[in-house]
Order: sequence, then C-alpha cells, then structure tokens
Amino acid sequence: MSNKFFSFELLKEDKNSHARAGILHTPHGDIETPIFMPVGTNSAVKMLTKHHLEETKAQIILSNSFHLFLRPGNKLIKEFGGLHKWMNWDKPILTDSGGFQVFSLAHLNNINEDGVKFKEPKTGDTYYINPEISMEIQQDLAPDIAMAFDQCAPYPCTYEDALKAMERTHRWLERCFNAHTKENQALFPIVQGAFYDDLRTESAKVISTYDAVGYAIGGVSVGEPVDLKNHLVEFTAPLLPNNKPRYLMGVGTPIDLLNGVKFGVDMFDCVLPTRNARHGSFFTYKGKKNIKNKEFESDSSPLDERCDCYACKNHSKAYIRHLFRIGEANAQILLSIHNTRFLLKFIHELRESILQERFQEFYEENKNIL
Repeated sequence: MSNKFFSFELLKEDKNSHARAGILHTPHGDIETPIFMPVGTNSAVKMLTKHHLEETKAQIILSNSFHLFLRPGNKLIKEFGGLHKWMNWDKPILTDSGGFQVFSLAHLNNINEDGVKFKEPKTGDTYYINPEISMEIQQDLAPDIAMAFDQCAPYPCTYEDALKAMERTHRWLERCFNAHTKENQALFPIVQGAFYDDLRTESAKVISTYDAVGYAIGGVSVGEPVDLKNHLVEFTAPLLPNNKPRYLMGVGTPIDLLNGVKFGVDMFDCVLPTRNARHGSFFTYKGKKNIKNKEFESDSSPLDERCDCYACKNHSKAYIRHLFRIGEANAQILLSIHNTRFLLKFIHELRESILQERFQEFYEENKNIL
C-alpha cells in the first residue's frame, strides 16, 4: 500500500543509539523529523490562532476525529473542503481515530467485535463507531495522515485482556485498510499489546505486514510508571520498519522527546504545552516552572533565556505572572505560545544534533530536563 503522495527520507542515524533525522514528504508539505505535533483536538490548538502557530514554527498539527464527529460533524467539515480549508491551515494535519477516546470513556461504552457503542458524556446521546465508520469520518475530514481504529488496553490489565484487545486491534486494522480508499491520505497502523513485551513483539510484526507510510506506538502514557513507559518505547520502536516514520502517540514532555528520539521515535504529540499553560506551568531548559510562584514577582527576565518565542522576546516573568494572577487571558495565551514554541525549538535542536553527529553530547546536556 505504498503511496505516491508520501515518502520518507532517512538522512542520518546516530551511531550509538536509535536516534535518527529524516524528512516525511506529504501532500501539504515536508515534515522534518523528529517532530513534535501541537494538538488541536477540536480543530483549534487551545489559546493559539493560526498566526500564533505559524510563529511557533509548527510543521504539522493534530486534530481528533472523534470530537469532530460529535461537533460540528464530519459531513459539515467535508462541505467546507476538509480540515485544511475549515481551519485555514495549509500545512500537514494528522487525525486520531477515536480509539483512545473510546478507551478514556470505558465506563460509558460497550465494545464488541464489530465496533463500539458509547454515550457522549456531555449530552448522554448514544453513538456508534467501528473501523469503517472511523475511516469514513477521517476521509471526510481529509487530513494528510489518518490513524487506524484500535482498542487500547488500560493500565493495569491482565495478559488475557491485553491479548484480546491486541487481536481485535489487528482484525480492525484489516477492516480499516479495506475501507480506506483515499489515495492522498496515509493510514498509520498502531502497535498495541499493553505492557507485555511478547504481545508488543507480535503486534509490531503484524502491523508491519501492511506497507503503510508510517507506524504508531499506542497504549502508553495511560497511567503506567515512567520507567515502564520508557521500557515499552525503547523495546517497541526498533521493532517497526526502519525506513518508515515511527509515531509515539500522546507523549510530549521535553524528557519524553529526548528519550523517545534516542529510542528511535520520529513523531510525537501531546496536549501538555497548552494544558500546562492554562495552569501557569511553563517549560525551561532548567526544568518546568510555575508562573504563580512568588519568586517571579519582580523577575524582569523572560520565561527562558534561550527561547525565541513572542512571549520571551516581549515580556518578563513578572508581567506574565501579574496577568495570570488577575485572571487576564493573555497570560494563558503567552504561556501557550511559549510552551509550544519551546518544544518545537527543543526538538529542532535535537534534530540538528543528530545531523551534526553530536546527539550523545546533546542528550547528556539535557537528560535532567523535565
């Protein structure tokens, strides 16, 4: 299922780890990997306009087909010509399939072999999604990259439950590929297998039989300890084809990016940059800080001395702290700009270190960042 609209160039591989730098070519532009993808769940990255996103140098953003299916509806977005025209975003877009949302609404859903029946928590209305419906939704939305509809096992779970979810994911994957007909849209399969190495090995083997544009690692960052998460990523990433991009779903702190790239991951997404910002938290090269802290009351320095974002170039910590304390929305906007740009700048520097054959040095310099 190779696609003439997509290709992946592997430019450099680190000699002492699985880190690599590449370029993913898509219909809406090239993506320099490794890359972080800001999350615009409802077709907007919270607190950020298109102009803000462009200033952060975002190359690709993520939206969620599950939420857009509920509101405003995939058929309406299709009438507008798909997500790119709906959002007025001319760079690549990736959509999640809704599998993780089904997992997160476990108390409201009923999963069977055909699909998932669930109650929408805000309205109580009942909906149904299966692999074919998920593909229809994502083809209506028309992102560059669509994700297969999968079943994510919770943490903790028994081996038997993990096996059932993985095998169903594989059966659903075949149905996704059979239903997916949009040639200028890539479909990424997803590794499952919960927290069992043998299941993850089997899942990686099965999904790799599909000649996909790229592959994803799912089922992590669902409440498991950090050490276990790192093990799962380090174990799973090298099992996937080396000549295709590998996407780690739902992970995106600075240290997650650093370790993920070391383990061989090329693409990341996470809601943390804007979610943290709404609570006053911001990233720095000296670790995560909170603008509410009194230590910043008269601090005239920027949020981070090395950051080149709009907030850091124009405002002090003291000013942003003042705005946050009085409930001024600009504080959350400025922190969201900073956090998003910080991660994109950080992963760009990480990529440059691979190209310049100094990844190990970069890793040692930043391995204590949070």
